[in-house]
Amino acid sequence: GSPPVLDGSFLLSPLGGLMGAQAVLGLLVWSLIAATTYHLHAAYGWVMFVSLFFWILTLLFFVTYLLQLDQKYYMIPWPLVLMIYNAVATVLYITAFVTCAAAVQPTSWRQWDYNRRAAASFFACVTMITYGVSTFFSFRAWKGLGSNAATSQVTDHA
Repeated sequence: GSPPVLDGSFLLSPLGGLMGAQAVLGLLVWSLIAATTYHLHAAYGWVMFVSLFFWILTLLFFVTYLLQLDQKYYMIPWPLVLMIYNAVATVLYITAFVTCAAAVQPTSWRQWDYNRRAAASFFACVTMITYGVSTFFSFRAWKGLGSNAATSQVTDHA
């Protein structure tokens, strides 16, 4: 096979922009939590797991699309895989956001832990929203919505 080629247009696409935002926001979430004494609170272990797990997977998907590996491995239903991934990430980020926000204690004896945990809650919420938007766009791509009239007519009658 041929070597992977960088797809610069992917970076300017909505999918590329959302994945880039998810990578940056996810990095903020887990690094803010990691900078606290999260190991003393079980709730933050869950937030750390969700944010780090989806950060790594988002980077893998980002590289896959950036190098156009999705076209090389065309037998994988990428729109469906991406839709399921984004939906699961959205649901688990909802739980991580609620857990993180509920565990923030304003009377924390370490002010910097409070600030970092509160910021992590905010960024977990924003990350959750970006995954939700990605789920919407992934669903539309999977269903073929947003394509031209000729394409949609062919898929409607198939």
